[in-house]
Amino acid sequence: MKRIAIFLIMSFACSGSLIISQDVQVKSPDGRIQINVSNSEMLTYSITYNGKAIINQSSMGFELKNEQPMKGDFLITGQSTKSVNETWKPVVRSKHAEIANNYNELQLLLKEKNAPMRQMELFVRAYNDGAAFRYKLSRAASIGDRQITKELTTFSIPGDPKAWIVEYPKGYSSSNEAEFFDHPLSYLTEKSIAGMPLLMEYGNNCWVAITEAKIDNYAAFYIGTNGNACQLSTKLVPLPGEEENGVKVRFSDEVYSPWRVLIIGETPGTLIESEIIQNLNDPCVIADPSWIKPGMSAWDNWWSGEVKMEMPVIKQYIDLASAMRWPYMLVDWQWYGKFNSPDADITKWAPQISMPEIIQYAASKNVKIIVWLYSSDVNRNAAFRKAFPLYREWGVAGIKIDFMDRDDQQMVNWYHDIIKCAAENHLLVDFHGAYKPDGIIRTWPNMITREGVMGNEYYKFSNKMSPEHNVKLAFTRMLAGQMDYTPGGFMNVTKAQFKQQTPALVWNTRAAELSKFVIYESPLTVVCDHPDHILNQPGADFLKMVPTVWDDIKFLGGYPGDYVALAKRSGDRWFVGVMNDTIGKTVTIKLDFLQKGKYVMISWSDTKNSDKVPAELKKSEQKVIPSDIVKVTMAKNGGRVMVIRPE
Repeated sequence: MKRIAIFLIMSFACSGSLIISQDVQVKSPDGRIQINVSNSEMLTYSITYNGKAIINQSSMGFELKNEQPMKGDFLITGQSTKSVNETWKPVVRSKHAEIANNYNELQLLLKEKNAPMRQMELFVRAYNDGAAFRYKLSRAASIGDRQITKELTTFSIPGDPKAWIVEYPKGYSSSNEAEFFDHPLSYLTEKSIAGMPLLMEYGNNCWVAITEAKIDNYAAFYIGTNGNACQLSTKLVPLPGEEENGVKVRFSDEVYSPWRVLIIGETPGTLIESEIIQNLNDPCVIADPSWIKPGMSAWDNWWSGEVKMEMPVIKQYIDLASAMRWPYMLVDWQWYGKFNSPDADITKWAPQISMPEIIQYAASKNVKIIVWLYSSDVNRNAAFRKAFPLYREWGVAGIKIDFMDRDDQQMVNWYHDIIKCAAENHLLVDFHGAYKPDGIIRTWPNMITREGVMGNEYYKFSNKMSPEHNVKLAFTRMLAGQMDYTPGGFMNVTKAQFKQQTPALVWNTRAAELSKFVIYESPLTVVCDHPDHILNQPGADFLKMVPTVWDDIKFLGGYPGDYVALAKRSGDRWFVGVMNDTIGKTVTIKLDFLQKGKYVMISWSDTKNSDKVPAELKKSEQKVIPSDIVKVTMAKNGGRVMVIRPE
């Protein structure tokens, strides 16, 4: 890690002295973002970008059970600032080989003027690509838990910007799998339970997304309103058994809230390129993470056929991984027999298979095994503490845990327990039925991907998987981080031909499906389709060469629900993915992200016939230079991928 940090201590309380100023500001290093904190009867904040308000004066603080609210009438008894400018290298390169972490931070120590004179700390950071703040609460004067019933943080949004909003039908009990719809922000109400990231287009070259980072010993939050249009409120997830107005967070010692994050930029692409979520997390705590290896995985699953937990079928998928030069194969449910049952035993394999033989066969093909687990079976009697060391002995490389469907404080802490125990036993982790990422991959890089997205599995049992949805994901859900969408559906059909069936059909062109491997962020990318649908089929050669981690990323164009074009670099090669909505179009791609020189570009494109035969694919090659502009013509529901290498 290369680090340059300048710490500027402005003032701090000592000998009972108090800070006079009750209105303080912190600006981003480039001066374009300013966060203002005002301390009077109410503690409030506001944010401007290029001199324009993006958050009007908004409340801060807490309501706690059996206590008076902590929301104002503070004295600022301590105040300090620091500036950090560093670069660090992530263990798992989701978007960049080196990440710049450059911010100015304001820290305030707040103490109530009157009894009980409780204290609270507020940390505020301004980055060039966003703003973030979090709270620190201390233990109570009396022995025992303090209980947060409501976080008073609001986001007062000027005007009524266009927003991309996701709501979950089951409310807080959610796998975070639904569509993002564009509405005026005033669409939200007091009853809304909207997920994050929440993307907004302010106009005049200003885009903002709200999400959170570094969730630890705390509840996740959702978005509603306080009864006024565009006055967004923070809805913490209640603890199990608690009502909407009940306890959300319990703590007996100090507790930090997650960072409340606003990603800010001139285009939606600047938000995609941002690394603010990882920057708000702690450095890697794994002493030697060299065993953590990203890559592609085959998947013996219910998506491409009924699960047959049989040795010949498992070996067929291992053979697929080997033939495609993928490092992993995921053995799906039923490998330990009955699941989600008191009789389930995650330390024993089903009688019809042999896990040692599977692992040995995979090793002979240079493939490692990942195993699926049901969350209740993992948790029952802390079975994971016995199972994870056993998996390491067997030679298992990772675990996929499914059906948590919660993000309350208890579940957040359970995630941390699982991730830590998995790291101790050199196991990668892929959570399904999961809440959104929060940047923990920086601290625990074995937490390599997670679902929390309406992905390819929905083609099998719904009509919701429109090309518009797939394009929106790059601008919305993906802003939070890695997503195990499980791309790779090669049974490509038109909308008219689409129906729910097994094996599953995919309503987009083959070129569009290939583009998901470039556009979507997932260092462990699990491929959904059957070996017979992939091997020797058009586009399979691209899946042999596309990486899952990247040294750089560039947004090349697009708009949520219309199209998206991204370029990602791996070594000296650039991979370009372009994905379209339901209207055929031609877009132009500038190659000015290339360094000076001559290059060869290989393309996998839609054809003139792809509107009617979506699986049809054209492969071509041409020489290019950085000043070239490439015209990309896409079918409806189409796309293109390109690999650009030095000549």
